[in-house]
Amino acid sequence: MRESVRGVGERFMVGFEGLSPSAELKHLLRRHAVGSVILFARNVESPEQVAELVRELQGLARDAGHASPLLVAVDQEGGRVQRLKEPWTMWPPMRAVGRLDSEQVARSVGQALARELAACGIRWDLAPVVDVDSNPRNPVIGDRSFGADPERVGLLGAALIQGLQGEGVAACAKHFPGHGDTEVDSHLELPAVDHSRRRLDDVELRPFRRAVAAGVASVMTAHVLVRELDESLPATLSRRVVADLLRRELGYDGVVVADDLEMKAVANRWRPGEAAVLAAQAGCDLIPFCANPESQLEAIEELIRAVESGAISWNAMDDAQRRIRRLKERYLLPYRDPEPKLARQAAGAGERVALAAEIADRAGIGTA
Repeated sequence: MRESVRGVGERFMVGFEGLSPSAELKHLLRRHAVGSVILFARNVESPEQVAELVRELQGLARDAGHASPLLVAVDQEGGRVQRLKEPWTMWPPMRAVGRLDSEQVARSVGQALARELAACGIRWDLAPVVDVDSNPRNPVIGDRSFGADPERVGLLGAALIQGLQGEGVAACAKHFPGHGDTEVDSHLELPAVDHSRRRLDDVELRPFRRAVAAGVASVMTAHVLVRELDESLPATLSRRVVADLLRRELGYDGVVVADDLEMKAVANRWRPGEAAVLAAQAGCDLIPFCANPESQLEAIEELIRAVESGAISWNAMDDAQRRIRRLKERYLLPYRDPEPKLARQAAGAGERVALAAEIADRAGIGTA
């Protein structure tokens, strides 16, 4: 089997149930060399346990002969989306940071997030949200955004990215090309946006341009139908959005990660294997299936067939693997296992708790 086909697993990010690696996850690591794992609250008990879990995951990958360490990711934004809760620092939503309108504060939040995550062995934070909070009826973005001013969102997002990445944790600007002006939750159904290209440039795309200029390590796509860009496919599955707009027009050559392909906006319309192939053809490098082992296996096997049949070219595979390898080299190498004792010491350190409380107090917004 060609190396590129064996490397298909490197393009997948998977989740699992429980506080220790599931049998299904072990199989994927051993048989398909899956390269990334995402943690949720269901996988988290304490700082020591998370550090031990990451050590075990990395050991499984080494034993399976992986060429590089696993990329372990988490959604740790603040507010209602933070998978690591007390004793880790509890951050207010990013709307609070937006109200303070301070790049230094945003940079300090990024640094603080990175220090707590890195101590546990988590080197990829799926943050910040750089969607513009332009629709008060939006059920999924809202206070996760820095605010309604695209310029402010871009500046603060870039500062938080610099804070995270300066402390050795990859950031992720999401959800491209913009999920802020929707009234439907893409976890449940497919939202649509009907703005003109001029409006997209003025509002939705402006923060992403800032993130790209700041050197963001990854960009996450949205399961949103942006009719001005593609009338039939959501952004995650659209070459017009990923390959043409993000790659060519915005000049982005970092890792593009799809949002979870088990979300109903996609899963109600495409089988797991179909969605995985479409996402890869669109230009997504990393393809997440965050819960269902059967979906994970189907998606991997169908992507292998797509490569073998020529539906996905060898060059495209090589390019995606190059970008993932470059991210891993920057944020994981030289690799050292996390120390449970140090993870506990880093979680909720006094200066970080004080910073979170000060931001919440000054903004008039409580922590989650």
